[in-house]
Amino acid sequence: MGAKNEFGCPVYPAPTTQSTKLNDLILPSCPTCEDALGDLPNAEDYEELLASDQVVTDDWGTPSEYGKLMRCSAKKGWYFGYRRKWKRKELTASYRTDHTAISRRRFWETVPGTVEPISRFFRLAPDGISNTLRAGTDSARGAFTSPRPIHYEKARCITVREMARLHGFPDWFRFHETKWHGARQIGNAVPPPMARAIASEILKSLEIQPTKPEEILELGGAELLRMDMSQASKYWDVPVPIGRRDRKSGAKKRKQEEIEAELLAEKKEIAYA
Repeated sequence: MGAKNEFGCPVYPAPTTQSTKLNDLILPSCPTCEDALGDLPNAEDYEELLASDQVVTDDWGTPSEYGKLMRCSAKKGWYFGYRRKWKRKELTASYRTDHTAISRRRFWETVPGTVEPISRFFRLAPDGISNTLRAGTDSARGAFTSPRPIHYEKARCITVREMARLHGFPDWFRFHETKWHGARQIGNAVPPPMARAIASEILKSLEIQPTKPEEILELGGAELLRMDMSQASKYWDVPVPIGRRDRKSGAKKRKQEEIEAELLAEKKEIAYA
């Protein structure tokens, strides 16, 4: 980070927490996966989430301190950001994935904090931290989404909302309703807590004291969350951002090899059973 001569140069923010894997810093531990996800309703309890990414529910658990920040109910609120008008009982960005019984069995058998050997999906540990959530490849490399990790308690991949919790997005923040686009949006994003930490140091060097806005903002139009690529490019009058997949890409070939290996493994398991 740099600054004009008349301002002090901002410094990279010092850590305020330490990883659960470290014990040599005099800092509190960072939020764990259970801290981030423990109060969220289980998406698989709702049939509606097989056809939609949202459902209204009272089945919210008791949030951790981190969870309270995500719910915007902590004393700090959401720091200096605008407050939003949103439906607090609505679970959003939670389209379900319909896993096969064989995949679920493999997920159950995977020890939290390790990688499932066939899919290579990482299984979160309740007292650990998430692996890096990535966006996947561009269209020239097949336009594949990176695998989502396995839930530490459920035999399924995590939802887009659960990814958002791990990245630090408040629960009012909405993503595209599909898992494909929603996961890519999060994987491409700077985690909000990291952005806030860096911005705080810039404000210090500019000697600016931020204040919390009084205005409460409405959320944008939900119809934007359901547009496909062609509809969105027409609406915003921009070229389609993701082109046609390169069918000859190495990524596609590797993906096909992974699928074939998984099918072969499932056939062996069926034969063994």
